[in-house]
Amino acid sequence: MIRARRARIVATLGPATRESEQIIALARAGADVFRVNFSHGEPADHATAIARVRAAEVEVGRPLAVLADLQGPKIRLGEFREGRVELTRGQAFRLDRDPTPGDSRRVCVPHPEIFAALKTGADVLLDDGKVRLKVGRFGPDFAETEVISGEALSDHKGLNLPGLAIPIPALTEKDRLDLDFALAQGVDWVALSFVQRAADMAELRQIVLGRAGVLAKIEKPAALEALDEILDLSEAVMVARGDLGVELAPEDVPVVQKTLV
Repeated sequence: MIRARRARIVATLGPATRESEQIIALARAGADVFRVNFSHGEPADHATAIARVRAAEVEVGRPLAVLADLQGPKIRLGEFREGRVELTRGQAFRLDRDPTPGDSRRVCVPHPEIFAALKTGADVLLDDGKVRLKVGRFGPDFAETEVISGEALSDHKGLNLPGLAIPIPALTEKDRLDLDFALAQGVDWVALSFVQRAADMAELRQIVLGRAGVLAKIEKPAALEALDEILDLSEAVMVARGDLGVELAPEDVPVVQKTLV
């Protein structure tokens, strides 16, 4: 990675780019780093992709980096009885920990940390912000909300709490297994998803112990409040604009990106 240009190009390996020929073509077109997304695929697939990047290094005659992108704690809704429900603006909608399939009035959120983070009047965003709820009364295992916008929901959609720090570890048990595997494969970088606090990066560094560079993915507004401390513990950062744009106003995202750079 000693190219004259200051920018580095990251290419994500997926079904369309996993073959050796495509990896070599991407490297010759200017890719410097190949991202292996541990949110999808099996370990054997990742091992094969990493081996092909190493072979491509020899073919193109310059170093290529491999970045292992850990999934992190993705928070999702449970299931609905019919798989999908219609919502009406102004209606009541309950979030709770009852695993019974939901309907147009309620759904399960199997994450107690969500209820621990709530505040009266807080916004809850579902399905990348397509549905917005306003929190009223809540407790350790439920929240009564009002639908502010959005017309439909389906199974396992994501949940975001803009402006609130969720007391959930950035490294899940799956991430720890994936991290051990990635380090054994000799990856050059490890990216941690949904970083909220400096302690998240400190924990990652304690496991990696210098065997790879550590990269903080900035996709939660809570991370911006601890940015200096997070940067002190990171060799690089990734500005995850898509995820930031769910919890921040879209017009704020370019300003945050410039600040991070």
